[in-house]
Amino acid sequence: MAGHSKWANIQHRKGRQDAKRGKIFTKIIKEITVAARLGGGDTNMNPRLRAAVAEAKEENMPADNIMRAIKKGTGELEGVNYEEIRYEGYGINGAAIIIDCLTDNKQRAVMDVRHALSKYGGNLGTDGSVVFMFKHCGSLVFEPGTSEDKVMEVALEAGADDIVTDEDGSIEVITPPNDFMAVKEALENAGLKAVVAEVLMKPTMETLFAGDDAVKMQKILDALEELDDVQDVYTTAVIEDE
Repeated sequence: MAGHSKWANIQHRKGRQDAKRGKIFTKIIKEITVAARLGGGDTNMNPRLRAAVAEAKEENMPADNIMRAIKKGTGELEGVNYEEIRYEGYGINGAAIIIDCLTDNKQRAVMDVRHALSKYGGNLGTDGSVVFMFKHCGSLVFEPGTSEDKVMEVALEAGADDIVTDEDGSIEVITPPNDFMAVKEALENAGLKAVVAEVLMKPTMETLFAGDDAVKMQKILDALEELDDVQDVYTTAVIEDE
């Protein structure tokens, strides 16, 4: 992809996420609650919960809020029972989209997702229609200039699957989902802190968008991300930063 910079795109996406700070705490609290309900309240025994709590701390969430969310998940405190639902769909030009929701109302969630997609030219797909274009994995991205040798040595020792250096100099470490926190902590203990670190559905193919198509595709993604029930949106679309 001529002119496509993974680092520029990551910075672009991170900037858009930072502009939506108001929703961050709500998303993390939901994730902590569900993680605790499914895997128990002990972060040492529950990798998903440990990752969610680590994210909460990075966002400076008060410890009381974190503990309350865990207790709601384990049933020690009364709370909303959120259900995990995944929707698959398409943006414009056939770009694939995965929409992960945590909701207490499935009917509302699907109606909102369908409306957000169709409003800007996308459509809802069936189960399995696009998920094969993504890989469930951990991803840690380091900025250009980070020592590739050091990242590789620490990450592979800690259980990473792969290390990819982009043409722009950024380095991405790919991990199995359950080993994500162990690799992240090993890298941080070695003084290597990722700019972006998450367990995600990583696209195995990409569709590049520029100009008017990029604007239209971004509107679809923004409309989905603004929905209260939506936790994460993944897409094969790469929006070129003008």
